[in-house]
Amino acid sequence: MSSRCQVTGAEPSFGKNVSHSHRRTSRRFDPNIQRKRFYVPSLGRTVRLDVSARGLKVIDKRGIESVVAQIRARGEKI
Repeated sequence: MSSRCQVTGAEPSFGKNVSHSHRRTSRRFDPNIQRKRFYVPSLGRTVRLDVSARGLKVIDKRGIESVVAQIRARGEKI
């Protein structure tokens, strides 16, 4: 599964682990990506999206129709 939210565009960010002795090692902050199915009435079918937890809140607020229209306008295939 991709590590990118299809709604918000959230991707992994990078940083450092800092130990007690201040040795720094690289680490990765992954977004909370979930694969969810949504029914889209205008398409008459369900679509499967990789969305972050924040992306789910965006879908709840704006509606799946609006979000799918925005994704398709970017040229992503659903």
